[in-house]
Amino acid sequence: MLDPAVPQLVVNSRTLHVSWLPADPEAVAALVPAGLRPHPDRQVFMNQYVVDDESQTSGLGSYSLAYLGVTLAGADAPDGVTPGGWWTHYVTSSDRVRDYALARGAPALPGHTTITVRRDRVATETVIDGVPVIRTQVRIGETGHDVRNGHHRYLTALHGQLVSSIYPVVAEPVNPFEIESVEFLEPAHPIYALRPENPLTIAWGYYAPRSSFAYPGGLSLLGELEPSPTAGAPGPQRPAVGIVDQPVGR
Repeated sequence: MLDPAVPQLVVNSRTLHVSWLPADPEAVAALVPAGLRPHPDRQVFMNQYVVDDESQTSGLGSYSLAYLGVTLAGADAPDGVTPGGWWTHYVTSSDRVRDYALARGAPALPGHTTITVRRDRVATETVIDGVPVIRTQVRIGETGHDVRNGHHRYLTALHGQLVSSIYPVVAEPVNPFEIESVEFLEPAHPIYALRPENPLTIAWGYYAPRSSFAYPGGLSLLGELEPSPTAGAPGPQRPAVGIVDQPVGR
C-alpha cells in the first residue's frame, strides 16, 4: 500500500471537469456536514478522468477516476476565488488508488470511467458494480493556447477529523466546449441525489486532453467531527469550532 503521506504526481490525464445546478438542491445540501456551508445555489461538481499509462504517474499506475461533490461557500482555494468542495463520491478503477485515497479521507469505492473521443464529440461513462450511473455527451473543438492553472481545495473526513487538501492543477482545455447532456442513470443509487436540473444549467466546465495535478503531501486539520444529533442515525457531522489548521501526521 502506498504511504498516504507521500505526494503523488499525475500528468496529461484526459479530463472532463464540470459543475451544474442540481435537480434537488435540498438533497444536495443535506450531503454537506453541519458546520460547512454549501454554495448558495447548491452547485454540484464532477471530475471524470482517465490516466492511460503508468508512465503518467509517480507511483499510482494507470487508472480511471470520477469524483463528485458539493461546492462550498467560505472554503476557497488559495487564490481566494475558486470555491472549495466537499467530496461525496470517489469512484476509481484502481485498488492502489482506492486504498491511497481512503487513507487520505476520500469516500472511495470501486468502479471505472471511460472517455471516448470521436472527432468533435466526447462521451464519458462511469460504472459502479457493473451498472452505468453517469453518462455525459460533450461537443469539443481543438486544444488552444490557453492554460488553466491554479489550485483546488477539497475537504474530507478522516478518523473523526475534518481535513483539507490543496491540489495544484495545470490543464490545457479545448475551445470551443459545450456540454450537451449529463445523465444520471440509476435512481436507486445514492449518487442520483447529485443529478442536474432539467433543463441542464452548467455553472462552469472544460474538457482537457492534457491535465496534470498533484496529490499534496500533507493534509490540514480543520476540527473534530461530532456524531449526528440523532443518536444511531447516519447524517452530517459538525466540525468543532476554533481549532487552528495543522498538518496531519502519517
